[in-house]
Amino acid sequence: MDTSNTPELSALVDTAGLGLSAVVAGLRTSREVTNKIRYRGEIRELPSREAMHKLLQHLQAALFPTHYGHTDLSDETIDYFVGSQLNTGLSILKEQVRRSLYFSSDLQEDAPLREQAARITRDFAHQLPAVRDVLVSDIQAAYHGDPAASSISEILLCYPGTTAIIYHRLAHALHQLGAPLLARLIADIAHSATGIDIHPAAQIGPSFFIDHGTGVVIGETTIIGRNVRLYQAVTLGAKRFPQEPDGSLVKGIPRHPIVEDDVVVYAGATLLGRITIGRGSVIGGNVWLTHSVPAGSNVSQAEMLSDCRQP
Repeated sequence: MDTSNTPELSALVDTAGLGLSAVVAGLRTSREVTNKIRYRGEIRELPSREAMHKLLQHLQAALFPTHYGHTDLSDETIDYFVGSQLNTGLSILKEQVRRSLYFSSDLQEDAPLREQAARITRDFAHQLPAVRDVLVSDIQAAYHGDPAASSISEILLCYPGTTAIIYHRLAHALHQLGAPLLARLIADIAHSATGIDIHPAAQIGPSFFIDHGTGVVIGETTIIGRNVRLYQAVTLGAKRFPQEPDGSLVKGIPRHPIVEDDVVVYAGATLLGRITIGRGSVIGGNVWLTHSVPAGSNVSQAEMLSDCRQP
């Protein structure tokens, strides 16, 4: 273990007399010798969670300036404000993409990574108008789907499902462009803020509404169609995890549900495996479903119990 560039452990401040020098030395041995888990064995700059929080604030302000930016913007100032938010936010994004690419790209030289980060950031920026268009359909779905909603502003400012889907649309775009680590970081920020856990690779159609939202889980290979509504504590998860010959899990295979257009899934329902929920179906609360159902199905807990009792 090379300690040539390490300050003397004896110089550590140990005001409580706890013997910290021995603890620090033991942690270094674990970190550098016995349990070294660094990616490719090197210390690298990690993406910053704090920077990603700031990025999301700038992007939200650019997408919906008067709700997440300034309430007193005018026709003369709004475009300048949006441009300023984008300029600041995308500068943050380019640096965070560069850092994240060390963990997801075969490139290791700094110049090519910077070039790739600039390309991803530019492509992401040009997708933002389309992302906003889809988000407006989600917001309208929430307004029309919830009788308690009094205004679009209430949905933007007060609905955790709206926050989660805004973050997901942004994270999904980054995931598709080749920045999966940053996408996962955004998804985790959304999860921490809302209690809604959506993998950034999940494909979700327009007019998507999560009502209440706490405890919703949407897995990596989930596909959701148009005009789908989920309630709290719904899980779209995997039924089983196939293994490689060495016992490690097989990654990347389709293992989560396909939910077709115009489906409603009520609170507490659990849908597992690569099953298909046919168009226009209604899945009742607390249903545990591991098989496909045809279009127009109405699946309730009572029906599931009845099926289980059949000889």
